[in-house]
Amino acid sequence: MRIVIPARFGSSRLPGKPLLEIAGRPMLAWVIERARHTRASEVIVATDDERVAVLARALSVPVEMTDVHHASGTDRIAEVATRRGWSDEDIVVNLQGDEPGMPAALIEQVATLLQAHPSASIATLATPIGDPAAYRDPNVVKVVTDSTGRALYFSRAPIPWDRDDAQGARAGIAAAQRHLGLYAYRVGALRRLAASPVCTLEQIEKLEQLRALDLGLEIRVERAREIPGPDVNTAEDLARAAVSLTATARTNSESS
Repeated sequence: MRIVIPARFGSSRLPGKPLLEIAGRPMLAWVIERARHTRASEVIVATDDERVAVLARALSVPVEMTDVHHASGTDRIAEVATRRGWSDEDIVVNLQGDEPGMPAALIEQVATLLQAHPSASIATLATPIGDPAAYRDPNVVKVVTDSTGRALYFSRAPIPWDRDDAQGARAGIAAAQRHLGLYAYRVGALRRLAASPVCTLEQIEKLEQLRALDLGLEIRVERAREIPGPDVNTAEDLARAAVSLTATARTNSESS
């Protein structure tokens, strides 16, 4: 298993995001720490900005400077895989640079899930939703799977929908799963995904994983063994992450 951390400086909602401090450390430092607590053979930062590269190198992490025009972290990782000559069967985990609270155990879990299913191209994780507000929130991506754990669909809409409930929520919430933005790819599938055009469903939902389903790629989904901390997309998220990581650090200190 390899880990690539795509880290883009020019976020529209939170410029300079990888360098913003959370509990006294740059966000990227927290993400790198999570990656280093796994059994990954390599951890690489993929970025298009020298300021991010300087920080990663200061933390003794190899850096790949990638094209500034990439639309997603997937494209950055595909460029890294091609440049480094990785084989189609190699497994690489996309640990996004705005996930400072992603437990190392989940990084290991998603890679192990893909290894366990040779027919699968991608693996990812989900957690129960339970909360009606989150169930209806378009920023909370939902996933439905078949009985074996293969992804059927991802959506920003509340799915599955309970037809017999006027609010659509009773059974729907009980069965709903929140998709986590953590992926393991076989490199061959990653290359195919990056080389393919955006599909109609992806254009509508703004969810790249729908392109993989449109291409017929098998995505395996498993319930996450831990609940991750908040990802960071806004200033409010940054504040929540600071509270969460400070509490985690305090707990670890008290137990050591």
